[in-house]
Amino acid sequence: MSDAPESRGDSLFRAPPLAEQERMVEAMLFASAEPLTLAEMEARMPHGCDPAEAVQLLRRRYEGRGVQVTRVGDAWAIRTAADLGFLMARETVETRKLSRAAIETLAIIAYHQPVTRAEIEEIRGVTVSRGTVDQLIELEWVRFGRRRMTPGRPVTYVVTQAFLDHFGLESARDLPGLKELREAGLLESRPPDGADAEAPRDDSTGDMFDDDAEAHLPENEDDY
Repeated sequence: MSDAPESRGDSLFRAPPLAEQERMVEAMLFASAEPLTLAEMEARMPHGCDPAEAVQLLRRRYEGRGVQVTRVGDAWAIRTAADLGFLMARETVETRKLSRAAIETLAIIAYHQPVTRAEIEEIRGVTVSRGTVDQLIELEWVRFGRRRMTPGRPVTYVVTQAFLDHFGLESARDLPGLKELREAGLLESRPPDGADAEAPRDDSTGDMFDDDAEAHLPENEDDY
């Protein structure tokens, strides 16, 4: 007698078949402009659903197809297969290259995150323009991390999920090497000019593109 209500309660909240859960996940990922986490999918699905298992089923179903279920950080998205990216060439907007100051700053953050502004300057050997970091944040490729538990509690910087999604990476561990960055047009093949190599400071105003003007920043500028 005491077990009957529990059985009835369980039947009222029985999850849909796994095949139906897979269809739900497929619909959400197809319609979403941004990658979705498992928690976000679970919140939209009926009680008792297991989006993690449904995603794995869907991922296997799309293997070898023109689109694939791809992990982006801690989220999931449907993306064009990497080997078919050339078909989308006419649909993409050509953008200008990042300045050397911006790409070096972005690379340091990506490869050394979480990293403070002082640490970026130590690695680059020049003062980092505040505008450079600001514009990387505006691009939504960099965000603030946790503050360091050190004197002054400086803020740290990390790359965002949007950065991983833009470059088709599952995590920061999948970052490309210098060769891949040059082939993608993100780094110049030529060495820096002699004047740039000798300069003990960053002459960029913080503008991210190649038409940077010259401006000198004080060496003791504080972290913000």
